[in-house]
Amino acid sequence: MILHYLGGSIHMSGSLTIRRILGDRPFAEIGTPSAVAVDEERGLVAVGGNLGYLQWSGCGTAKDRWRPYRVGIYDTGDLRCRWVLESRWPVHSFAFHPTLPVVAVGTGAYDGGYFFEGELLILDLESERSTSVIHGAREVLHVGWESKRTLRVVVAPPDDCDYDEAHTHGFAAVVERSDWSDVAPGSVRQEELSGQWVECERPRMEAAADRGTESLAGLAGNPWWEPRRQVWDVQGLRDGRVLACSDGVLAEAWLPDGRLEWRVPDEEGGRQFAIRAGQRDAWVNVERRRVRWVGRERVTEPPLVARVSLEDGKVLDSLRVDTSVALTSRDDGWLALRSTAWDRHPEPTALISPAGEGPEVRVPLGGFDLFNHAFPIRHSRQLLFLQGKEREPWRDKWVVAVDPACPDGEPSVRQLFPLDWDAKRARHLFGGPGIEIGHAENRDLVHAGAVHDGAGLLPGNAFVVRRSLGDGAARWTFTADFPATALDGDDDTVYVAFNSGELVALRTSDGAVRWRQQLVVGGQPVVPLSLTRTEAGRLLIGTVDGRILDCSVADSAGHQPSPMVR
Repeated sequence: MILHYLGGSIHMSGSLTIRRILGDRPFAEIGTPSAVAVDEERGLVAVGGNLGYLQWSGCGTAKDRWRPYRVGIYDTGDLRCRWVLESRWPVHSFAFHPTLPVVAVGTGAYDGGYFFEGELLILDLESERSTSVIHGAREVLHVGWESKRTLRVVVAPPDDCDYDEAHTHGFAAVVERSDWSDVAPGSVRQEELSGQWVECERPRMEAAADRGTESLAGLAGNPWWEPRRQVWDVQGLRDGRVLACSDGVLAEAWLPDGRLEWRVPDEEGGRQFAIRAGQRDAWVNVERRRVRWVGRERVTEPPLVARVSLEDGKVLDSLRVDTSVALTSRDDGWLALRSTAWDRHPEPTALISPAGEGPEVRVPLGGFDLFNHAFPIRHSRQLLFLQGKEREPWRDKWVVAVDPACPDGEPSVRQLFPLDWDAKRARHLFGGPGIEIGHAENRDLVHAGAVHDGAGLLPGNAFVVRRSLGDGAARWTFTADFPATALDGDDDTVYVAFNSGELVALRTSDGAVRWRQQLVVGGQPVVPLSLTRTEAGRLLIGTVDGRILDCSVADSAGHQPSPMVR
């Protein structure tokens, strides 16, 4: 059910209640637009878009089984999303049928080495059914109706090996059916697509996004409209404010009443926070991978770890880093910057004291890659990492702890236990997010991960495990079909977000499922990318589509907190 309050909505579903949405806006469900079509007579808008990839230079553990492309159908009046579906490929073109409740959709992309792949989708606006009608994969660059029975398409050639000018030309063909509302899957044969060889402009991602953004800004009646993108980290501050970083935003702060307090734009955006003691400022790890061309020279911005004021977002200073890094922090304020550069001779990990003063301490941890070694652990009393063999760092990984303040002044690296807790099975495990729990010396580690397989992530090969920090013994395991994007919790409940859009609450003591549900906003599925537990019964969830969900959750007895009133 939906409860309205003070101009907003409380979305209640199962054991989680979305009390407030920060950063909400029209067309959020589809991400960055690539194609837009309006049917004034029906009062509908079709939008194709891209939610982006679920990896950055410091972490790629959430990307498996992820499809970023979306098709959304919206009302022109209130811009409400009627329904949204995944697309295997980027969306190039839409065409509303002149009489039937049908939309033709052309999708596709070049695979980078040989084939032009894609689909011709026929969407039924009444049943919300999507049918892929070409037999085999073929990139469809343009669609348009010539009559009730006839659809004109421009398709790319099958590959770029047997066709000259394959990247600048395509086949203009006409496909005819007596009833386009009843077309069988795969019933359009490849021979029907062999039309006239014509020059055509291939869609450029940036140009398509600019045109789509301009179109949606006009529909929204806001010339400043632009898509929000992945919220990579979200944190709650003691004064009730919400701190977030996302694609295109170095950092932003939201007031307790839901208003945006400040925002620091950035071409690429922040990926991790480390909030400093006193909560007056925070370190922000900023992505720097985008390549620009200056003449014939490839240029990237220098790596950046910035210290920003939490009062106004002003960048106070920055740490000198030679390569992009992943941040690891300890509860007492120690910070580690591990190089994410894939190198046989990686830069040692830099350790920064809580005060940020004194000589920089460095410790060698070996090679890093964003799948094997990503290991962001919250609420930890130790600096925890994954470390593999010296020459093959992806093999035989161990969980290690770094003590930056040893009596002899040199930091030590202690091997705690192998990443794989089952020595009897020859498995290659990837890292993932986690938390440290427990009291005094009785501390445990709860972390996510996945079993690597050459065929990709297989069903049941993603996991969450609770382990003793003493010997690494597994106290319980929970398996899943999709990788975890984020994890947080306490000694009572562990909350795990998955890239399938599911949120699962596990009992910390034994891993039993307290509740699980698909995350839904406004009747449409959303995917959680970041998550933090700020207090008992409250979660902040950053989504792939750029929104921040302020949620309440049922306690261990199943009681829902009272709705928030601002």
